[in-house]
Amino acid sequence: MSQSDTLSAPVAVVRETARPGRILLLPLLISICILSWLAAQGKYYTAGSDFGYYMGLVGALMMVALLLYPLRKHFRFLQALGAIRHWFRLHMIFGITGPLLIVFHSTFRIGSLNAGIAMACMLLVAGSGVIGRFIYTRIHHGLYGRKATFQELQTQLGITAGEVQSKFHFAPQIEERLKVFGNLAQHPSQSLWHGTWQLFTLGLRARYTHAQCMRDLRRILGQYAVQHGWERSKLRRRLALASGMITTYRDSVRNATQFGIYERLFSLWHILHVPFVFMLVISGIAHVIAVHMY
Repeated sequence: MSQSDTLSAPVAVVRETARPGRILLLPLLISICILSWLAAQGKYYTAGSDFGYYMGLVGALMMVALLLYPLRKHFRFLQALGAIRHWFRLHMIFGITGPLLIVFHSTFRIGSLNAGIAMACMLLVAGSGVIGRFIYTRIHHGLYGRKATFQELQTQLGITAGEVQSKFHFAPQIEERLKVFGNLAQHPSQSLWHGTWQLFTLGLRARYTHAQCMRDLRRILGQYAVQHGWERSKLRRRLALASGMITTYRDSVRNATQFGIYERLFSLWHILHVPFVFMLVISGIAHVIAVHMY
């Protein structure tokens, strides 16, 4: 196999297109900040006024409605009321809007001890939900698709264990670096803390591996170009093709490795999130009773 055949076209990288809704995020955040400043002045309503009371009531009902999402998994009559994705979307909307309405209801003030406890529990649950949503977006595509892409790339580059000759057979250093980096996806860390550390350092390691591979590649192809009289444009094309292969493989390894770590973090999040919800329910009931009694 000639070196010109070795550097074939790189695997195409599918990039996620930006969602139109993200364009409205900044104006929405600015509007919320302005309304928050106005509500904190206390000139327009109070927590005990009709407007403030019903705002808190709607927010509380939204928080109660959040409990329907986990119940849907266990009751068949709820499963008939729409697809799970619609329930999840509504769960996310209520999980953000409900706490926001309750915070506005309080006019950003803590009037009593029970109100402070209820507010702290609510913010804890809301913050936990945001973290859970972030982790969920990293794993909802599924491990099978990510690992299938990773294994397909290994086969196309010819750096699986059973391959005799890879696309980078002319550069054993590069081949070895890619195999070592690929072991992160094939043999993930079993320790949660080590995996979390690996998650934070994976990007740096990926860039370092890419830089080392490209350094070796420029040196080897530069020598080959001199020996065979390549034009500078031809050398640039070969470097670009090889760089594309390395980048695609690097990203595939990183995605597969991150998935395994995020999956374990999501399991841990589930364990912690449920007690937070129970704390919120108990403190919320205590606050409502205290408000109506006194």
